[in-house]
Amino acid sequence: MLPGWGRNGRFVRARALGVSRVLGTRTAWAAVGDGEFFCPGCGGDRNYQRLAGRRRFTLLGMPVLPRGVTGPVVECAACHDHFGADVLDHPTTTRFSAMLRDAVHTVALAILAAGGTCSRTSLETAADAVRAAGFEDCTEDQLAALVEALAADTGRVHAGPCGPGLAIELHEALDPLAPHLAPTGRESILLQGARIALADGPYTPAERDTLATVGAALTICADDVSRLLAAARTPS
Repeated sequence: MLPGWGRNGRFVRARALGVSRVLGTRTAWAAVGDGEFFCPGCGGDRNYQRLAGRRRFTLLGMPVLPRGVTGPVVECAACHDHFGADVLDHPTTTRFSAMLRDAVHTVALAILAAGGTCSRTSLETAADAVRAAGFEDCTEDQLAALVEALAADTGRVHAGPCGPGLAIELHEALDPLAPHLAPTGRESILLQGARIALADGPYTPAERDTLATVGAALTICADDVSRLLAAARTPS
């Protein structure tokens, strides 16, 4: 006879089942917000409800005494799974694509401004990178005009070092994105900037300074930045 299935075992199990039917707990959920998020369960963008719960002891299925609050949790409208509120820190696919597009655009402008001359080859390389990131209508002339407007607006000298204003713009574009990128993704953005800088010749000191700022904003250590910039300079 299997343990727990004897007379005493059946009695204990039946008694526990009876108690659980008499006494228990119940959580009442209330929606306190909603929106769109990236659902880890579904693997895509979904609508969600943010829920807060109140737990109560129950007697014969009826709530009698409060037992405190629980949550908040995030409930997916599609799969109905519950997740911790920190899941909302992850950008949606749509938001992530926009962040990546803006980051590549900002890096391209920063490198072109640091290069000074905005040669046709640099503009073509930059425009290719920006179009691939999602700005499909970007042209070389548009980038050249933006670089000129940036210099006129800030009073920045072409081919000068990466000043505080431009460094702030790079950090604003890259800091929120970096935690959601794999190391290869962060390196890819830096290497795109390096290719733009190298399109018209070796790195200038201003381009190196700007690329170092890009690397720092992407949380790439200085040694790895130097290694990647050297690798980009070597023909494949």
